[in-house]
Amino acid sequence: MTKKYIAAYVLSIAILLVSIWCGISIGSVSVPLSTLWDAEANPTAYSILWHIRMPRVILAALVGASLAIAGAAFQGLLKNPLADPYTLGISSGASVGAVFTLFFSVSIPVFGLFTLPIFSMAGALVTLLIVLGFARVIDRTMKMETLILTGIIFSSFLGSCISLMIALTGEELRSIMGWLLGSVSMRGWPYVQMILPFVIIGTMILWFNRRELNAMIYGEERAKYLGVDVKRSKYIILIGGSMLTGAAVAVSGTIGFVGLVVPHMVRMILGADHRHLLLISFLNGASLLVICDLVSRTIIAPTELPIGVITSFIGAPVFAYIFFKQRKGRVA
Repeated sequence: MTKKYIAAYVLSIAILLVSIWCGISIGSVSVPLSTLWDAEANPTAYSILWHIRMPRVILAALVGASLAIAGAAFQGLLKNPLADPYTLGISSGASVGAVFTLFFSVSIPVFGLFTLPIFSMAGALVTLLIVLGFARVIDRTMKMETLILTGIIFSSFLGSCISLMIALTGEELRSIMGWLLGSVSMRGWPYVQMILPFVIIGTMILWFNRRELNAMIYGEERAKYLGVDVKRSKYIILIGGSMLTGAAVAVSGTIGFVGLVVPHMVRMILGADHRHLLLISFLNGASLLVICDLVSRTIIAPTELPIGVITSFIGAPVFAYIFFKQRKGRVA
């Protein structure tokens, strides 16, 4: 491992630790770090830290990490700097499942509170299967262009379904709009426990396919010559990235641009070696969303902004810059 990667890992971990410390300490009530191990000194602060701040910060970190590493994988797989976890319509599918649950007030007695995440995950998985199946019917080789266009088509259709339910809704409008804008507020430890297994499994899937991602940077034909089973690797990477995206959307709602901005910036600075790109994106995605969540709940306190608003303010200009640079390069 070269010095630049060692420095990148050290800096990324340091930024993550500082962002977590700020996330649990700063707020309407200041919570000193000593509260972590001294409950008797300030029982109220201890309760705030362990029951509100800590699960919120950890959930934000897991969601940001999931979206960032999935974005890094999708950008590498699709060879497109504008690709992110939402390109294939997976986020839209998860959102449809969640909005359907809120619109019809669906509640599964056995699962109760977890009905919303379950329907959201189901929507993400069903959308993935439909997109892959439709792309395969059109082009049996499943070229990248086919996958991107298929994702855009289904994302547009599912977005129309969401708009229709919003137009027809009444009292549920506020909760639906709040969920769509994205938030990690008042989720608690159950949501951390819910997303954690998917984060671990999805991250491991992508990590074990890091060499395949490196090979596919040079094109599918060359990857085949290097011994990569391209079609199998595509499916595995898509499933891993979709699992991470679906889990993130299930617990936090729609939070855009994290999977676009973080891996693109890391790639610009460190290069496209997925052996390091994936993990460094994971760490910095976690840091970014923890910081964005901190800003969302403090910038106009006591009012709290949806975290998706903050990430959009950051991501939209970056998206425009990448798009302009890409188009300018083609014209030149």
